Formats: sequence, structure tokens, C-alpha cells
Amino acid sequence: MVTQGPSGRPSGHAPAHPSGHAPGGGGGRAVVPALAVGMVVLLSAGWLLSGHLVAGVPPLAVAAGRTATAFVAITLFAVLTPRGRNGVRTAAARPRTVLVLAFLGFFAYYTGTLLGTRYVGASRVGLIVSLLPCITFVVGVLAFREANSRRKVLGTVLAGCGAVGFLLADGAAAAGGGPGTGALLSGGLLAFGGTFTYAFYGYVYRARMADVPALAALPAVTGAGTLMLGLTAVLFVPLGGVSAADWGGVAVLGGVLTAPVFLISHELILRKGPLFTSALGLAVPFLVRLGEWALGSAAAPGAPSVLLIAASAAGVWLTVGGTRAGTAAEAPAPASTSTSAGTSASTSAGTSAPAAAPHPSGSSDPSPSSAVAAETTAPRNPS
Repeated sequence: MVTQGPSGRPSGHAPAHPSGHAPGGGGGRAVVPALAVGMVVLLSAGWLLSGHLVAGVPPLAVAAGRTATAFVAITLFAVLTPRGRNGVRTAAARPRTVLVLAFLGFFAYYTGTLLGTRYVGASRVGLIVSLLPCITFVVGVLAFREANSRRKVLGTVLAGCGAVGFLLADGAAAAGGGPGTGALLSGGLLAFGGTFTYAFYGYVYRARMADVPALAALPAVTGAGTLMLGLTAVLFVPLGGVSAADWGGVAVLGGVLTAPVFLISHELILRKGPLFTSALGLAVPFLVRLGEWALGSAAAPGAPSVLLIAASAAGVWLTVGGTRAGTAAEAPAPASTSTSAGTSASTSAGTSAPAAAPHPSGSSDPSPSSAVAAETTAPRNPS
């Protein structure tokens, strides 16, 4: 996060934490490491459980149940605070925006990524989702005329090549039981499509919900997403074969592994900033791939696969780390980005500039204006 220094230029420091503690230092030195480890573990476990569930449960049923339980948990948290209750009412008063956000960030995103997971596995889809900063950068340049740089372009190309190479190399290395070329192509396209919709979700969020605290906006958006996914599942998915144990697993995925990531990533952005939070997501594809091996659902990853994941992670790092504080402050804020513009940033900097949007991979918005962080952030849709 970046705040204004005495000269009016960004100071590079995170804004004051709402609790009164200094960001990154409040509550003891062990708090940030504990939150960081917890978020990475939850994200990795979420992908592994998603992969296990969609192997036997229709992906739309998993998406609907996951969103519903996350909605319940997040709503309970939001209504516990006066600010949260006020924000919930504000968000609910914007039904058109809520419906668009629910479609992009939950219905389309979860449908694409969970269907993709059924075809190509959790580690491959997790790696694709970790490209969100790069995909958001491309969407911002092409659709919203955001500034670009050679470093961001190089990072995006490197990350994309690494991800595609991993899909092909890891699929070819999976002896016999691995997905065929057609499944790899179908699953990869579904996952990329879902991730692209989430990039647009972020831009719409900033344009329409910038004045609402992220965790207060989530109940309305997740509630609408639950209705969309639930209605689709009831109409088009055979639910009679889903066992009570499977529904229990879906509830754990939404309430225990998904909802807490919203809260933890929000706190980490406040304490350490969006770049730190983005960097945490780079560890997730490695852990998911190792987890698949440990659980026996995939063979041991070969050296080429590991190197390609590392190349993709390096590309994402180049993309999210490619913003300089000075250029971030001087760049005009686009019409919308993958994050919300926080009230503290908009009043102090004079330009609406968003903080990083919490997302399943741990990634955040790579747009130039995202370097100016805000107290309120657009919600990350955790996987």
C-alpha cells in the first residue's frame, strides 16, 4: 500500500490499520507470518478439496454449495460490526450492480474453474488462476486503456508461456491416467475463461462499489451468486446422487476454506499491502501439485513441470511488481479496475485508486493505480 508523503508524493508505506496498530506490526511480530501461512494453506487445501469433490460431484453443485456456505459465514461476520451492517444495506440497494458482480465473480468464475478442474485437475487450474494479475493487466490495457510497461508485458508473456507449457508437459508426463489433449484444451479454456471473467469483475467492482467496504459488499454479491448457481444446479444438474458426505465436503470448502481467505487476505492487504499478498499466491500451485502427489491423485512432478511452474510464478511476480510508486501516483485512475478505490486513498491522493482485489490465487490487481492501496479492498474470490 502507498500513502502520501509530506510532498504529496507516495511514501510507500501502508496506511494506518483500522485497529490502530501499525500495518505489519500490530498484534505482535508473529501475526503477519501466521496470517500468511494460514492463507497459503487454506488456498492450497481449497484447491485440493475442490479437485477431490468435482471428481464425483457435479461441478455446478459444488459451486452452488460452496458459494452458499461462504455467503452464510461472511454474512455472519459482516453483521457483527456496525460498519459492516451499514455497508450491507448500501450494497443491497444496488441490485443491478450486485447481479453483474455475482455473475462475473461467482457464477462464471466458479463454473469455469470448477469444470476445468474436473477435466485437468486442481494444480493446473490453480496455476491458471494464479495468472489473474497478468490477465487483469491485459484486460486493462486492451479494454480500459491502462498504462503498460516492458516489465509487465515481459512478465505476462513469461507467465502465460509457463502456464501453457505446464499444462502440456505435466499432462504428457502423466502416464496413462492423465487427461488427453482434448481434455487439456477444454479444461484449460474453461479455466482461462473463468479467470478472464474475474478480471472484468474487478473492474466493475471498482466502478460501482468503490465506496462500500469489501467485506460489507460480499454478503449481497455472494447471496446473488448463490441464487444464480443454486437455480442452475437445481434445473440442470442431477443432485439425487450427491451423498451427505459430499455435501459436508462442500460445506467445509465454502465455510472453512473459502470464507476465511476473504478475511485473512483483507487483513494482510491492510497490514502489508497488495504486492505482499499477491506474492503469497505464487506458492500455491507448487503446494497443490505436491499435495496431489502426496494424496496419490497424480504422479510425482518432474523437473520440467517444476521449472515451468517457477517460470509462471516469476512472470506473475514481474507483472505485480512492475509498478513504480511515482508512476502509480501520476497515472490517471481508469474507469474501473480489479479493486475498489478506498476512501482514504481517494481523499488523500485526490485520485480514485484501488487496492488489490483479494482473489483465490492470492493474486491482486496489477494495474498501475493498484499501487495506491486503500483501507477497503475488492473481495478476493478464494478457491
